[in-house]
Amino acid sequence: MKSHLFFCCLVVLVSSCYEANLDCTAFKTGTYVSEITLNGKQQQTTSVRSDNYVIETYKGKTDTASIRWVNDCEFILTKLHPKTMAEHNAVSIRILSTSKKSYTFDFGIVGNPQRARGVATKLSN
Repeated sequence: MKSHLFFCCLVVLVSSCYEANLDCTAFKTGTYVSEITLNGKQQQTTSVRSDNYVIETYKGKTDTASIRWVNDCEFILTKLHPKTMAEHNAVSIRILSTSKKSYTFDFGIVGNPQRARGVATKLSN
């Protein structure tokens, strides 16, 4: 019984020391391929991000958005030329964890609690 208690305490201690790696500043600009799953289908987006703008290509269509950084790990995209009412809504993106060449993020419409997740891989600076 004592060995089980010791093991449980050890697991809790080790897992509580784990901290997700977050070096978000390395991902502020560059070229990225993002992969998300929507309605059970894998979707891919290519984006080129500068200090002020993002040029995004999704399903063969290219669009431009302004970018506003809330903090080092969260930014808001607003389409420059929305074609529908839905495109007028800004999108919030939060970087959840980072590795050397990629980051995991969640995103959603600003003000809407529903969010989805994806992974972005940096292709170049």
